[in-house]
Amino acid sequence: MYPVKRSRERLDLRELASDDVDAMLAIYGSAEATEHMSFAPRTRDQVEQIVARSIAAATAKPRTEYALAVVERETAELIGFGRLATDPHQQRGATMGFALRPASWGVGYGMETVRLLLGVGFDDLGLHRVWGARSPFNQASARTMAAAGMVEEGLIREHVLKAGKWRDSVVHAILDREWRPTT
Repeated sequence: MYPVKRSRERLDLRELASDDVDAMLAIYGSAEATEHMSFAPRTRDQVEQIVARSIAAATAKPRTEYALAVVERETAELIGFGRLATDPHQQRGATMGFALRPASWGVGYGMETVRLLLGVGFDDLGLHRVWGARSPFNQASARTMAAAGMVEEGLIREHVLKAGKWRDSVVHAILDREWRPTT
């Protein structure tokens, strides 16, 4: 499926473009935004490579990765990033992740982003299960995924190595029969 275009009340999802590097750097280059992610802040060169890989993956056949820009409709600004990747170990399953620039936190954009990604997964791709993992310390992400209808399933012990230390991850998931597109 290319191109992806999906909208909710205040946000749009769209394919990444090469001129999104600076806006993505505001997320991936931020210590605050990456505090609970599995990696340290990225450099501009690294973000350029991520954007280039995402653009190339968008037209792969079959497409297995949906790396998408989250755009605030009112300003047309890229404020976040969402990703769905089909899971080769699970039939009709995908992993999901999202990040917003810190200036956009606290106003419900996270939940809208997750709902947009779930819409792509269930409504457009016909998936059965979508799951995501978060840092045990990221309570905002826990609330966001719960508000979007995802269920906390458990802990993956010492799942992420960051800054020389192992960290657990908490898994949240939702099934197609639990998906409610209008909520």
